[in-house]
Amino acid sequence: MNILLASNSPRRKELLKELGFDFEIVSVDCDEVYPTDLAVEKIAAYLSELKSNAFRTLNPGEVLITADTIVALNKEILGKPNDEVHSKEMLRKLSGKTHQVYTGITMKTFTQTITKTDVANVEFDEISDEELNFYIQKYRPFDKAGSYGIQEWLGMAKIKNIEGSFYTIMGLPTHLVYSLLKDLEQTSS
Repeated sequence: MNILLASNSPRRKELLKELGFDFEIVSVDCDEVYPTDLAVEKIAAYLSELKSNAFRTLNPGEVLITADTIVALNKEILGKPNDEVHSKEMLRKLSGKTHQVYTGITMKTFTQTITKTDVANVEFDEISDEELNFYIQKYRPFDKAGSYGIQEWLGMAKIKNIEGSFYTIMGLPTHLVYSLLKDLEQTSS
C-alpha cells in the first residue's frame, strides 16, 4: 500500500512517521470553504473530504490521507490568526475557558472514501497579557487553528485539563489513523 499524506503540517508528518508508516508527501490545492450553515462538529470532516476530493485520481494500491483541524469556542470557529492582534484576540477568548478541537481525517483509495472526526475538550487556565505576548513573539502561532500548539509552551504552561486525545489536538487523531490504515492493509492484501 502506497500512503500519500496531503499535508504541509510538520506535526502530521512527524506523527504519521512515529506510527511506523512509510509515506510520501503530496500537495492538494483547494479553497478551504464550508457552508455557513454546517454544524460546527461537521466542519473538520467536510474540509478534510474537500481536500481529498481535490486530489487527482488515485491508482490501485494508493491511499490518500487528508486532515483538517478546527478549534471551536461556544460554536464559534477560531481558525488560523491573520496577525499578532488576531492571535491575541483568540487567545484571550480561550483564556480560562474550555473549548473543543475537532480533527477530521479522510482516507481515500481507488474504490472508497472513509471520513471520521475526533473531538477533544481543552481547558485553559487564565492567560495574562504578558504570557500572551511571550508566546506569540517566541512561537509565532499563525499557522495553527485557535492560535496555539498544544505541544508548545502555551500548551505545557496553561492547559489544565484535556478530555480526549492529545494527538487530535495536535492535528492527527493517531488512534483513528492507525486503525483505519491497518484495516485498509488487511483488505488490500
